[in-house]
Amino acid sequence: MYNLILFGPPGSGKGTQAQLLVDKHDFLHISTGDMFREELSRNTPLGQEARSYMDAGHLVPDEVTIAMLRKRVDQHPDVTGIIFDGFPRTDPQAAALNDLMREKDTQINALILLDVDVDTIVQRILGRAATSGRADDLKEDVIRTRYRNFVNYTSPVYDFYDELGLARRVDGTLTPEAVAAEIDAIIGEGLQND
Repeated sequence: MYNLILFGPPGSGKGTQAQLLVDKHDFLHISTGDMFREELSRNTPLGQEARSYMDAGHLVPDEVTIAMLRKRVDQHPDVTGIIFDGFPRTDPQAAALNDLMREKDTQINALILLDVDVDTIVQRILGRAATSGRADDLKEDVIRTRYRNFVNYTSPVYDFYDELGLARRVDGTLTPEAVAAEIDAIIGEGLQND
């Protein structure tokens, strides 16, 4: 089993690359955003618990998010690998994810940062705004704030995995096919080392 974290700011191409990996390797793609939306729309017990925090204006605690991740992983015991997209966002979440993987007798094999500069991110998100329907995709200042928030609050997770020797950078400004080739090379190296 090969497990990786696709990491990068909004608009870096994580969704595109995740779909390419699912198509090629039959990996399970776990997007925490999609996972939350599904749990909320189905009004599951975990969704109800998350909603209670969100309705009060609070962040959903890591324990609830990890419980959702555990549920999703448990629903797919025979996958060849898992792509985590949008999680972890903090060092404590990274430690919790590593604990979950150990419980499942596996591990995170790589964190792959799709490295994209802020100006490219702005162009991409403004370009997709016509189809995304997201209000936060329409304003350049909001996009730049989202990018800064990633750099300031989420990028330390890269250092967490770098200290474990698992963090890799890929130039996310390349074509989707070139990015996919670099990611495949990283996965290939990891599979050879197992």
